[in-house]
Amino acid sequence: MSPARKVKIVKKRTTSFPRFQADKFKRMNQHWRKPKGIDGRCRRRFRGATLMPNIGYGSDARTKYMLPNGLYKFTVSNVKDLELLMMHNNTYCAEIAHGVSSKKRVEILKRADELSIRVINGA
Repeated sequence: MSPARKVKIVKKRTTSFPRFQADKFKRMNQHWRKPKGIDGRCRRRFRGATLMPNIGYGSDARTKYMLPNGLYKFTVSNVKDLELLMMHNNTYCAEIAHGVSSKKRVEILKRADELSIRVINGA
């Protein structure tokens, strides 16, 4: 099923925010930590210093959590959960939960095909 309306997803920033001075010291990991020092260039937002993540980098409200196919993800763990998506199959697609057995997975895929619900991990 194709999405009801296709909105172009714009990512304001695709690269990650590295931790300030993590490239200088091997003992520091790259994952972001907010700088808290009293003299830090990054915290004081000096030009040329590492950029800090802030609310302005957030996604557009219309495309937040949207998959590249234009649909939103809904986790399904049994056949009954698919009934919730019956009327919303052009807005949401199903994702079978990690702990679902192969027997149950086949049942979910069969019912999803009947209801024309798209399953993103149904291979």
